Amino acid sequence: MWRENLDSSVEKGKKIMLTVVLVLITIAVEAQNGKAGIEEADKAVRGYFKSGTSLMYAIGAVLGLIGAVKVYTKWNGGDQDTSKVAAAWFGSCIFLVIVATVIESFFGVK
Repeated sequence: MWRENLDSSVEKGKKIMLTVVLVLITIAVEAQNGKAGIEEADKAVRGYFKSGTSLMYAIGAVLGLIGAVKVYTKWNGGDQDTSKVAAAWFGSCIFLVIVATVIESFFGVK
């Protein structure tokens, strides 16, 4: 009789200890601040930045060529709104260059 009580007390003690250990492990895992993840993301962004900037400049060059062809076509066609279209295409290309420069300054990539 007393042996059964002792066995059940030991089992209850094991369950309580297991619960306490699991709670402490959970608290320790949740308490991490994620610094390693943020640093890894920072390295990834900085690693892809040069190729991303080159891609933006390439897109700007293609859009500039398309815009130049459209403006040339309108100019030869005698359209009245040629200057408006030229300003819009030129402005979009300048915007791409400015965005690349601002992002470079923001992330501090040289």
